[in-house]
Amino acid sequence: MAKLIRCITSDGLVMATAIDSTDIVAKAESIHNTSAVVTAALGRLLTAGAMMGNMLKSEGNSLTLRLAGGGPAGTVIVVSDWLGNVRGYVGNPVVEIPLNNKGKLDVSGAVGKEGNLYVTKDLGLKEPYNGCIPLVSGEIAEDITAYYAISEQIPTVCALGVLVNPDLTVKVAGGYIIQLLPAAGNDTIELIEKGMQGMPSVTALLSSGETPIDIVKRALSEFEVEVLYEQDVEYKCNCSKERIETALITLGAEELNKMADEMPEVEISCHFCDKVYKFSPNEVRNLAKNQT
Repeated sequence: MAKLIRCITSDGLVMATAIDSTDIVAKAESIHNTSAVVTAALGRLLTAGAMMGNMLKSEGNSLTLRLAGGGPAGTVIVVSDWLGNVRGYVGNPVVEIPLNNKGKLDVSGAVGKEGNLYVTKDLGLKEPYNGCIPLVSGEIAEDITAYYAISEQIPTVCALGVLVNPDLTVKVAGGYIIQLLPAAGNDTIELIEKGMQGMPSVTALLSSGETPIDIVKRALSEFEVEVLYEQDVEYKCNCSKERIETALITLGAEELNKMADEMPEVEISCHFCDKVYKFSPNEVRNLAKNQT
């Protein structure tokens, strides 16, 4: 199970969240059978979503990230609950493109960078909060950083990483988000920048055996760090036959009756977990009756 940790500096000026999301990304890869670069893209967004969702901290809240960059992978969507449990899917799970000029998986080439990152927070209010920014790079971490700077005016450092094995399984995945609290000044920024100098990649740190708290302490080496809590999180889909029925009902009685007449069995697959739900013609007709 993935491990997420939430920390604050002892001076109360910096918050940090870090996660080893290897298990989450591995499960996503096994469900969606993604190619290496798509595993990296979806994995980075899942990692960010888990940390951002956990920041909500009010039961029942949820967060949706939608990255639409116009690339061959199509739209990437991640949904997180208030604890940080996540699920996600991608429009085209198999994309084969050359490595980038650094010899790494070309995430921005797969997702594109001529589009937007959309952030929706359902906070239990009458209307959800919606944020949208143009993509900065399509590498995802930089786009998350830009979202916080532009939409929420929170100075943020975000790092995300996914390392894929030659057999397409996930070796390690994780990330961290560091944010200034309102009372922080330029001296705090300078200390963060000093600590971040020469900071290895997330995947290098995880591959060497470092834990989320090790990573936070390394990034915030100029501060005393206090752990607020540690959370187990996972790739978790909340689909059910009842939810699928609710979605089918929105088609209307006429369309439902037409489906019941023309199809021996209606099969609906969940985008997030690929579970298949089957409905007999009689079940579909009963749903149609609820519309009349």
